[in-house]
Amino acid sequence: MSDIPAIELKGISKAFGPVQANRDISIRVMPGTIHGIIGENGAGKSTLMSILYGFYKADAGEIHVNGTRRDITDSQAAIAAGIGMVFQHFKLVQNFTVLENIILGAEDGPLLRPSLARARGVLKSLAEEYELSVDPDELVENLSVGHQQRVEILKALYRQADILILDEPTGVLTPAEADHLFRILDNLRREGKTILLITHKLREIMEITDTVSVMRRGQMTATVRTADTSPEELAELMVGRKVLLRVDKAPATPGRVLLEVENLRHVDAHGVERLKGVSLQLRAGEILGLAGVAGNGQSELLEVLGGYAAAKGAVRLNGQALPLAGPGSDAGARRAAGLGHVPEDRQTEGLIMPYTAWENTVFGYHRDPRYQRGLLMDNAAIRAEAADKMARYDVRPPDPDLAARNFSGGNQQKIVLAREIERDPEVLLIGQPTRGVDIGAIEFIHKEIVRLRDRGKAILLVSVELDEIFALSDRIAVIFDGQIMGERDPARTNQTELGLLMAGMTEMPDGPLVEAVDAQMAAKAAREAEHHG
Repeated sequence: MSDIPAIELKGISKAFGPVQANRDISIRVMPGTIHGIIGENGAGKSTLMSILYGFYKADAGEIHVNGTRRDITDSQAAIAAGIGMVFQHFKLVQNFTVLENIILGAEDGPLLRPSLARARGVLKSLAEEYELSVDPDELVENLSVGHQQRVEILKALYRQADILILDEPTGVLTPAEADHLFRILDNLRREGKTILLITHKLREIMEITDTVSVMRRGQMTATVRTADTSPEELAELMVGRKVLLRVDKAPATPGRVLLEVENLRHVDAHGVERLKGVSLQLRAGEILGLAGVAGNGQSELLEVLGGYAAAKGAVRLNGQALPLAGPGSDAGARRAAGLGHVPEDRQTEGLIMPYTAWENTVFGYHRDPRYQRGLLMDNAAIRAEAADKMARYDVRPPDPDLAARNFSGGNQQKIVLAREIERDPEVLLIGQPTRGVDIGAIEFIHKEIVRLRDRGKAILLVSVELDEIFALSDRIAVIFDGQIMGERDPARTNQTELGLLMAGMTEMPDGPLVEAVDAQMAAKAAREAEHHG
């Protein structure tokens, strides 16, 4: 292996107005290695990678690729330097074939036929070499998420990238798909490719990387060999204090049934049935985790239960039937009945971003008599209560008059949690509680969820993070294609079994696991495409 770094950044700095996103960052990434980059929200990871890939221009510093200084002014310059990037949200044209997506922007000339013929041959060779098999003639919209990610990797390799940047690559994968991705990355490493892996999952860092760099507040705080560190040390380097990585909770003592869901069915605006007879029970003093790959009906379940979408079936709260359409089925009626809701997307569903923190702490409850003063709202009382909530939930900065859009993702999430938890609901729906949240805020949020459970409340937890599901749940239900595939005791199951259920499989397949999961997910995607077609 060469002792010349594949990538060397020297003194990189970047500011956006008064905010210093990167400050004098230097890093060496050796060829043929997988180099992880971790850090809290706002640590500067994405800005640094955007500079490397040409989306931003650094205010100061140098970029060296394979020992040569390069002026990377845009993504084309990055590609010319042998750098490819696989984004967290794929950049694919859904109604194009795999082959058409591969050559898009890299055609050999005005006639597409020679480009497609050449690409087909190169694609076959790359698929065999790196275990990246995918049907070149299939429409992207019919592929599973795992296969779409393979197309993104193939796009970069087709453009002869020797250095790959992957941004949160496992966020929407099943465990089996994630394991297959790691095998692909290992194959790429063995063939001499260099990989920069951005992830907030410490388990993945420990499993797949050779070296890891830690960023905090725009600066590089440490670079260590992965074999010489631990998740606990990395967490402390990220946040500047010791962090409890496990959830410390006593066994649940479930009480009476608070929420009953029977044969719930929901059809979306396109006529696709998203919930296909979902039935669940949720008891006081327990957390029921709902595991599943994004897009399998969990979002629709939260919307129906939260009063944002109509459905058929039956839902009972404390034994009382809740209307599923028409009068009394809205979110306000749900809250009045004792059902709180932390939505999956805090920025579009949980907060009104231009409004202040104190205004956001009362939305949904603003008709409460205690907030009224005659015909007007008692803004002073609301502001004082908001300041108290922000102090107790460690919202930073603790400024009730600051607009919601000016808080980090973790602090926005705390504002939503404070609003819903402090109303003391009998049942709390929580969607993706720590999505995009840094490790320090994750620790706090998990403690608050457990504290609510220990007060005898019932919690339905929806998360695509299996580590989070295992850490918090007293029972686990798995949803696939709008159906509950089964329930499991967290102490008596594992990620492999849950991964099978998440892919719609109730038995271990005879053949290789990943191929069976891929086939099942591809079949689901094809059914949805047929509905939309």
